[in-house]
Amino acid sequence: MTPSAQRVTQLLIAWGNGNHAALEELMPVVYAELHKMAKRYMNQQNPSHTLQTTALIHEAYLRLAGDSAKRWQNRAHFFGVAAKAMRHVLVDHARSMHAAKRGGAARALRLDEDIHCSDERLAQLIALDDALTDLARLHPRQSEVIELRFFAGLSVGETSELLKVSPETVMRDWRIAKAWLHGELNRSDDP
Repeated sequence: MTPSAQRVTQLLIAWGNGNHAALEELMPVVYAELHKMAKRYMNQQNPSHTLQTTALIHEAYLRLAGDSAKRWQNRAHFFGVAAKAMRHVLVDHARSMHAAKRGGAARALRLDEDIHCSDERLAQLIALDDALTDLARLHPRQSEVIELRFFAGLSVGETSELLKVSPETVMRDWRIAKAWLHGELNRSDDP
């Protein structure tokens, strides 16, 4: 573990033990990595998506900071949970946009507000979230591997360490989960 990774782990443990000063010190240290994760998520979205990268980070941060009972194991655990929080922020946003396009939860829009997010992209994001939720019910570790590798951007080694399995197991779960998700998403595309 690198010195910076050790420092992040120390700060996470201190924060989990109720040290709010540790959270203040932690955020500048992890912000750049959170920004990379958010950028990865946003690159998968429609270019006219109404949620910006910074807003995604802040929304995820609010969810993470609001969970005072969370006991962080290490840096990889934190980024795995952060990735899941970002995914949930995007899916919640997509669901609300999808509902708004269907007339539900109507709200007044400013004239300059950008609402150009295609129904197809919203539906794809919701379908991916639904498939990941199904995978988590059927094969929790495979779902975690997808979350950690794809969304959090962790290496095979980091994922292996966090899940306490061999790198070979991570790669096997990665291949199987990707194939399963591909099948589920293609099946949902069929009329």
